[in-house]
Amino acid sequence: SHLPTKRTLEKLGIPKTTFYRWYDRYLVDGPEALEDRRPTPSRVWNRIPTPVREKIKDLALKESELSPRELAVRFTDTEKYFVS
Repeated sequence: SHLPTKRTLEKLGIPKTTFYRWYDRYLVDGPEALEDRRPTPSRVWNRIPTPVREKIKDLALKESELSPRELAVRFTDTEKYFVS
């Protein structure tokens, strides 16, 4: 475009931050880096690891009379792993 970058981006409705993120990707990895890709979620800070989740599930099946709160307390007491 013969227009300055800022005006071109405004006409296209593309935020400057997006353009420069694309531009950096292009400089580092070439045109292939600009292909569409699936968004990958970042790590969830409070996700219970699968092995721990399985232990909780087993305890819940074994102690079905417990409320969720009681189950969390029992699991924390017995496994020394805090869940809420």
